[in-house]
Amino acid sequence: MRYLLIYDITHDGTRTKVADACLDYGLARIQYSAFLGELSATHQRELLLKIKQRAGTHGLNVHLFPLDEKAWEKRQVIDRKEPGTDE
Repeated sequence: MRYLLIYDITHDGTRTKVADACLDYGLARIQYSAFLGELSATHQRELLLKIKQRAGTHGLNVHLFPLDEKAWEKRQVIDRKEPGTDE
């Protein structure tokens, strides 16, 4: 199933470690603090455990939302690049 993971982490090092963990599990970055991708139940548990471990004693707020096909089809996106950018 497709999942959306979002977080709010104030500590720079922790934020980088969490982002790296998300990428390690095949999630794609869609915003600075938002990742999207397919995760099995096992990978969900592993990823959340890794995030807790990498955060150590630093504060964090992480949400993992399942997106079934119906919810995915109803999504609305505005994605406009600034003029003159190659992105």
